[in-house]
Amino acid sequence: MDNMSFYEVSLEWAEGRRGRVSSPVLNEQIEVATPPEFAKGIAGIWSPEHLLVAAVDSCLMTTFLAIAENSGLEFVSFESKALGKLEKVGGKYMITEIELDPQVADQQRK
Repeated sequence: MDNMSFYEVSLEWAEGRRGRVSSPVLNEQIEVATPPEFAKGIAGIWSPEHLLVAAVDSCLMTTFLAIAENSGLEFVSFESKALGKLEKVGGKYMITEIELDPQVADQQRK
């Protein structure tokens, strides 16, 4: 395996503050938009902020799965919730914190 990989995505503006993200190696497109905290933002559509928090949470899961497999850890479920904090700092919005709440069960819940 090579020492590098590339992840290609394309973004196409649709209208207003909406666009579509896709990849030639993936089956689905994701509609994205400016979040409602910003001027002309739209609620109910994936935003760059949602995608960032989702990327961190999914990185936690895939890292956990690799470590569990390599160490022989048996478990029956993994779930995680993530909360990203968007705040205005110095007059600019930024994600200042991402809180992760993973839950791992090593036996069937009753």
